[in-house]
Amino acid sequence: MSNNGEIGHPIIIAGAGIGGLTAALSLRAQGHEIVLMDKARQLSEVGAGLQLSPNACSVLDQLGLLEDLAPYAYAPDFVKIWSAKSGEELARVTMGAFLKERHGYPFWEIHRADLQRVLLERVQATDGISLRLSSEVLDLEASPYDPLTCIFQDEEVTGNLHCKALIGADGVWSKTRRLVPGHEDAHFSGQVAYRATVPIDAVPARWRQDANLWFHKSAHLVHYPVRGGRELNIVGLVEESWKDETWSAKANKETLLKIFRDWPTEVRNLLTIPETWLKWALCSVSAAGPWTHGSIALIGDAAHAMLPFMAQGAGMSIEDAAVLAQHMPQNVDNIPAAFRAFERQRKDRVQHIQGISFKNARTFHYGGAMAFARDTVLRLSKPESLAARFDDIYGWTPGQ
Repeated sequence: MSNNGEIGHPIIIAGAGIGGLTAALSLRAQGHEIVLMDKARQLSEVGAGLQLSPNACSVLDQLGLLEDLAPYAYAPDFVKIWSAKSGEELARVTMGAFLKERHGYPFWEIHRADLQRVLLERVQATDGISLRLSSEVLDLEASPYDPLTCIFQDEEVTGNLHCKALIGADGVWSKTRRLVPGHEDAHFSGQVAYRATVPIDAVPARWRQDANLWFHKSAHLVHYPVRGGRELNIVGLVEESWKDETWSAKANKETLLKIFRDWPTEVRNLLTIPETWLKWALCSVSAAGPWTHGSIALIGDAAHAMLPFMAQGAGMSIEDAAVLAQHMPQNVDNIPAAFRAFERQRKDRVQHIQGISFKNARTFHYGGAMAFARDTVLRLSKPESLAARFDDIYGWTPGQ
């Protein structure tokens, strides 16, 4: 008997976020039975905007989802970069048709809830995937002769389910991660994200089309259309301690406006529009740690949560799901070896992109001479050359 368990036993995925849903679809396409568990009673619309760059869109296209996502996506022509100290536009990064022609797939801005809903609808319509809510994986027990046994908590009852593998896609605060020896917990970065979305008609016309990125010492701001251009997503990222009891909380608008008190008037006016702000502590998980252990594999934020300064958190989860499935044909004989091969293939790329995110966290918040040098380089750069800097990220497709 091969050590992948009996053919009828499923792969269990912990976490029905973007990574978990994509992994369920990708692994089901390989012929596996899937049980997808999430501790939430219902998968509510949470989060804010995110970017789906061509590398992520290549996976979603392979799953046949781009057409379903298109009504909710927005493709900016440019990312405009501004100095929040002077109010001057420093540079433009060409996006839109340029990136689609260069890499074969679009660069989209989309609300996280819309992406999750489209993925969930496809999961629910796919035979061979069972979604269990209010269920949390507690442990995985192995035997040299029998299939693995997944221990889970379902409402108030502890149950067990035979399976052939466990995928931890349960996010930055993953409980599956503790089943992988040697992996460290998430660390608070010292930065906080303030987030809000507003109807696009509520904002000045000049902010309704392109993506915009503002630099200032110890803080930066991004805003861009989502939901097919019907709403504007606004995110302020600041260096700040975290004192709340949970890792997300409602934010006080007056506190936010005080942080941005010396920014240009047009930015402050934009920040007054949302009635409600939420804030998140930005935490990371080192990609250098182990992602796999026996028949357990971590993907996405559970393995390598990264700061949002390269906008690749969702993209890396989506890529992980596709590559993991490539290593898991239906007749796979040695799941631990397949998981180790997955980790070897993915680790260098993810560590590289996580490193860029950490570097950008410093670069975006420069002050003084360092900010002057950064701004000078941007002023002298051509829009197409700034976009081409990320060819190694955006040009990735499944199979690489």
